[in-house]
Amino acid sequence: MASTGSPTPATNARPIEEGERLVLLDTLRGFALCGVFLANVYLWFSGLMFRPRAQVEALFKEASWMDTVIHQAFGPLIGGRFITIFAFLFGLGFAVQLGRAEGRGTSVVPVYARRLVVMLGVGLAHLFLLFQGDIVSTYALLGFTLLLFHERADRTLLLWAAALIFLGPSLWNTALRLPQLLGSPGAEEAAKAAMERSQALRAQVLEAFSHGSWLDTVRVGAAYYSGDLFRNLSVLLPVVTGRFLLGLWAGRRRLFHDASQHLRFFRRLLGWGLALGLFASGVGILVGQLFSRKIIQPDSLPWLPYVMGPMRHLGEMGMASAYVAGITLLFQRDTWRRRLAVLAPVGRMGLTNYLLTSVLGVLFFYGYGLGLMGRLGPAKQFALTLVLFALQIVFSHLWLARFRFGPVEWVTRSLTYGKAQPMRRVSVNAPRERARPSAH
Repeated sequence: MASTGSPTPATNARPIEEGERLVLLDTLRGFALCGVFLANVYLWFSGLMFRPRAQVEALFKEASWMDTVIHQAFGPLIGGRFITIFAFLFGLGFAVQLGRAEGRGTSVVPVYARRLVVMLGVGLAHLFLLFQGDIVSTYALLGFTLLLFHERADRTLLLWAAALIFLGPSLWNTALRLPQLLGSPGAEEAAKAAMERSQALRAQVLEAFSHGSWLDTVRVGAAYYSGDLFRNLSVLLPVVTGRFLLGLWAGRRRLFHDASQHLRFFRRLLGWGLALGLFASGVGILVGQLFSRKIIQPDSLPWLPYVMGPMRHLGEMGMASAYVAGITLLFQRDTWRRRLAVLAPVGRMGLTNYLLTSVLGVLFFYGYGLGLMGRLGPAKQFALTLVLFALQIVFSHLWLARFRFGPVEWVTRSLTYGKAQPMRRVSVNAPRERARPSAH
């Protein structure tokens, strides 16, 4: 997730120095992290995603007006929007590493591959020991696909990105459902049995997360991931790869490094992103209301998922683009730049803070923590999340005032480069003191 202002002529691979970083990208990463934290709390740590649809609808029939507003606004404004920015920035980070390697006249492959392997180890530990919604392991595995595209033309990147984002999920889902679509004997009964197993497994997960020990959450969480969650999330693998490619394209074009030279592009992106994002989200809300009121039945429109899938991703891409463009345009004004840059240290420690959101979510919501799962409405969840994120901002500022990297970033960099990286900041006066002649 690193970013630079310009390639370095150094001959040896090394981590990015503070002066090489681009504050705008760190700010965008911090902004995205806040949204991801809100989404994880709302869906996962609240227990909402493990409850049957009928139970969720019943809960919100008696909810306060504030909880209802947040519930209705979550899909159009938050769900899938911030994780889209995260994936985009990951691809952009690869473009930055590629540019630095080309500036040295070396290959990006060795260091990048080692970095992904280290990330994979961190992600798998996070996934199986703490939070099954981990994205680090997924990004590490899919990150290798960028090596297949880094020499392709810009037009090729954009075409592949569009195909993967808007067609990939439908093709993947069709492959998973092929026996049922072909009318194979017993396919309908097998699908129904799988649905019942999924519902039973989610009930076990909700019970373990709400009241179980840490060992219970690890055991049941692993069963849930391997038995249900991975299959559902696998449909999004092409989408994530497509977002990586968009980031790679933007990094090549230096859209954020030279943002002041691309203001017209960002203004158009803001307008079109907002329009398409709200349109696609509105269509999704309308169809959802028609389903909930039983005006239309899923079985009567078998083609509908193939239309609503791309529509969903259009909504996510549109709003994510509008957020990124809006922040980039505001960043051109000194006053807004100072305000927004408060998020930059969070983005510089992106991996540390991402893992920290999981730790905080578990400590506050799981049964072996404070046990708040299912006890707070959306308004209180968001208030608590924003307070915790504000503390992360303070923590990030204090940490980076003393150290060059976040703690997890230091570990991953040291493992990637094969030696312990200097952690503490060097005093400004230290070189001057060493340069003084001795008293003798």
